[in-house]
Amino acid sequence: MPLARDYAGLLDNRSFGGSLVSRTFYARGQTGQQLLLGAYSALNKQIALSNIHSHVRSEMQSLVLVNGHAKGIITRNLVTGKIDRHAADVIVLATGGYSTVFYLSTNAVNCNVSAAFNAYKNGALFANPCYTQIHPTCIPVAGDFQSKLTLMSESLRNDGRVWVPNKQNDARKPQDIDEQERDYYLERKYPSFGNLSPRDIASRSAKEACDAGKGVGASKLGVYLDFKDAINRYGKNVIENRYGNLFHMYYKITHENPYETPMRIFPAPHYTMGGLWVNYELMSNVPGLFVLGEANFSDHGANRLGASALMQGLADGYFVLPYTISPYLNTIQPGSTSITMKEFDVEEEKVKDKINNLLNIKGKEPAESFHKQLGLLMWNACGMARTKSKLLDALKKIPEIRDEFWHSARIPGTHDTYNPYLERANRIADYLEFAELMCHDALNRSESCGGHFREESQTSEGEALRRDDEFCYVASWEYKGNNQKPLLHKEPLIFENVALTQRSYK
Repeated sequence: MPLARDYAGLLDNRSFGGSLVSRTFYARGQTGQQLLLGAYSALNKQIALSNIHSHVRSEMQSLVLVNGHAKGIITRNLVTGKIDRHAADVIVLATGGYSTVFYLSTNAVNCNVSAAFNAYKNGALFANPCYTQIHPTCIPVAGDFQSKLTLMSESLRNDGRVWVPNKQNDARKPQDIDEQERDYYLERKYPSFGNLSPRDIASRSAKEACDAGKGVGASKLGVYLDFKDAINRYGKNVIENRYGNLFHMYYKITHENPYETPMRIFPAPHYTMGGLWVNYELMSNVPGLFVLGEANFSDHGANRLGASALMQGLADGYFVLPYTISPYLNTIQPGSTSITMKEFDVEEEKVKDKINNLLNIKGKEPAESFHKQLGLLMWNACGMARTKSKLLDALKKIPEIRDEFWHSARIPGTHDTYNPYLERANRIADYLEFAELMCHDALNRSESCGGHFREESQTSEGEALRRDDEFCYVASWEYKGNNQKPLLHKEPLIFENVALTQRSYK
């Protein structure tokens, strides 16, 4: 992929949120996109060479275990509706995160938790599900019609300055607000890091500013990201070379010119640090089930700094799994699993029963409306800031929404053809269960740590207050059945070479 180069032709780097040094390699404002294009190009090359057989428009429905080992999956063809069986010596899940539990997120609409959640329901432990990253640099929501939010690259905070008006409900244009009437709150609160403060801090600070009545835009759920000073310092051409593609995208969406008026941004669900539990070899507690990237919990702990998701995807795929999957394969008899085994019969029947139950609801309410209800509830109770009372309320309301879904959802069409309504409802049904797991984990962790901020656990200055004496562990949850509270397993975190200390970015 075409990484940026400096004047001497060496790999260039720059700062990112949470770091005061330039340590991040990049490709303009589209590093993640370039990585995706590189990965897909490599994949397509192997498909063309017949080294990989690609099953496009197929979705995993269930994991098949044979003698306790992962030996296959059940899938549904999203075009024809056909249920297929796939047997294997080993299963690798690299199915991404679960930010769309909030309904609105920066993820593509079709991103979902179903593959990982079905593995969890078949015995895999789910670790730290409450750890979700709220990205501070997204275009604010424009209305109820939206199905997703747009991420603006974190790189923008290298040169953009974040501010809100000092006065509440200030309806003036940003150009009409003098410098002395502006609150550059990140620079004020965190003078050492300023606009490069970590994402969780920057997101909560934006929420606090808007909660105080200083939000901007029609919804008042936004803050300004201003490039005026950077343009004056470096010139428009330099800023255009650095961020021109992002400025163009922002203009196409908002019809506002960032060169002339500040961008409006607001936090949005983005990355998920929780995921299926894996060991150092990336294998889950289910033998033969390996989990990569955002689908596992392994690299980020409670927080994720800018660009480290790129590290996780690259490290897991290039540098870990190729060397750890072979030892497992050496312990099994290859080709010993057949799709005719009774275990495949059992899982396929479960899949068909679920699909038939969805189609037999015959309600009148669009399934999508239940996802919206759930997303708003999760955003308010398990989003940027959590409280015991809100989490308990969510744990009471989620089963009510789920029950209403199974009685009133309208899912037209049939199972044996292309049916996007069934496809979405199938995933929503999983989210209506998974959301409870997230809230159980958030309620259990009565401390503040990284992306998990409990309002009852903060310093006198409003910063996250960790409780390492009680919560220095990975919370891994075991499925115990429908409508049953999951079982918590604690994996202690042991630090031998560093001492745990309270974070400070001031």
